[in-house]
Amino acid sequence: MTASDPETGPEGDESGGRPFQRVETALRLRLADGTYRKGDMLPSQRTLARDLRVSRDTVQNVLKALAEEGWITSRQGSGSRVLKVPSAATPQGRPQLYNFMHDAFWQAEVSLDVSALTGESFVGLFDLQVGRVEAEEITPRRVRVRMMLPSEDTDLLYPRAWDPKDGRVHRRWRNRARMNVADMNDFCERLKAKGVDAGLEVHRVPWTPQFKLYIVNDAHALVGFYSPVRGPIRLEDGMSIVDAVDVKGVGATLHHHPRPQEENARQGSYFADCRDWFDSNWDRLVKQPKSGRNEAG
Repeated sequence: MTASDPETGPEGDESGGRPFQRVETALRLRLADGTYRKGDMLPSQRTLARDLRVSRDTVQNVLKALAEEGWITSRQGSGSRVLKVPSAATPQGRPQLYNFMHDAFWQAEVSLDVSALTGESFVGLFDLQVGRVEAEEITPRRVRVRMMLPSEDTDLLYPRAWDPKDGRVHRRWRNRARMNVADMNDFCERLKAKGVDAGLEVHRVPWTPQFKLYIVNDAHALVGFYSPVRGPIRLEDGMSIVDAVDVKGVGATLHHHPRPQEENARQGSYFADCRDWFDSNWDRLVKQPKSGRNEAG
């Protein structure tokens, strides 16, 4: 997300609740990762509604929001065409989290370690993998997820209002992080319903992340640095904080660091540093350790 991205509305309202957020995240990710390129026609509203398991009204509301921001143009009877994509999107050879998660879920055992500000990019992509399991495209036996997010009482550097007395942006971040954890719990329950041994752990830590880190199947580390952006942030009630600081999240550039094949090459490798950083913080610097379901409350 950037500072100019719209905030979703009250939970349960299809014009801005959880279904809206899920569809918005999915389409923003597809614009960012090159699935939809400039000039492409988007799938029909009916197709998007079926693929994302929401109503056509929800799809229409998301497309309207994207059109208002200038990402797409929509005409009745003619569909929606992409006008632009995020400027950092899809340079040649750029690693994409979607590709690594897609490949990981072909394995019988899936492990995903995440350190992020809200985990929004990850949650949207995890949902897509759950859909693949439900469609019986893939049949993983075991899925384990560990998410490390800032504690709710951390005085975040971002997102925040420029006015230190204005706590509304912090509450927006808190609600979004809670919703993402709640969604992850729901996704794990859906996996369990398909016979997958699925587990989620969430730890809260007392700092503002400077980067997002994904470790996929203990074989690939993906690192993306947060870039602060000053500008307006829209709240759940539709009000805007004119002067605020947010960061680029969805669509941010990721750097890939594979685990070296040779044991003697692993020591001192960037992958090993990422692995050690995550494990040490997970084990020693937890402020609010919680396991999934309690976190959402």
